[in-house]
Amino acid sequence: MKHAAARTPGSRGGDGFAGKVAVLIAILATLGTMFAFIGSASHNNAALYKSNAAIDKTSAANAWAHYQAKTNRQHLAEVAVHLPGPSRAHYQDEIRRYGLEKETIRKEAEGFEASSAEWNRLSDQELHRHRQWSAASVAQQIAISLAAITLLSRRTWLLVLTSAVAAFGITLAAVAALRADPMPFSAVPVLAALGAAVLTECFRRLGRRLGS
Repeated sequence: MKHAAARTPGSRGGDGFAGKVAVLIAILATLGTMFAFIGSASHNNAALYKSNAAIDKTSAANAWAHYQAKTNRQHLAEVAVHLPGPSRAHYQDEIRRYGLEKETIRKEAEGFEASSAEWNRLSDQELHRHRQWSAASVAQQIAISLAAITLLSRRTWLLVLTSAVAAFGITLAAVAALRADPMPFSAVPVLAALGAAVLTECFRRLGRRLGS
């Protein structure tokens, strides 16, 4: 006579449990791949913005060099205007012309500097997004590993930890998509992880009671 193996209700999953965990793993793998792809794009954007900042910084340096050259010429004209001779009016015109040209060059140089600073700011933001997306992708990979262990061991309580880690990563990805600024271990993703763990545990206990 065959005897059914005794098990604690709700502590081990059956065939239906295996199918659900397999679907969960597929979903987490898809999300992790998406997060990694978007994170890579953010890293590329950061590099592009940093390159643009360097170009504008070089342009600003060239403009300031041009400005200094005009200043030197203006100073020479100011000296020459005090020398005796018929060219005083000419040098006075040169002084005014150099003054106008310097003002235009100064505005151009300041514009390049402002543009460079803005590109640097955008690059820093994209690097921050890259770190968030990368952390979200890593969280999904960890959740996949936990789900695989859950599937192999048939221990349903491991789903609580799996849900917590997955929720942490998904929330961090949502924060990155919304361009908010919490760091990876700030309150929002951690609270989401705790909430997912509590909710999963409630469903687990409910399923154990219904199955008993």
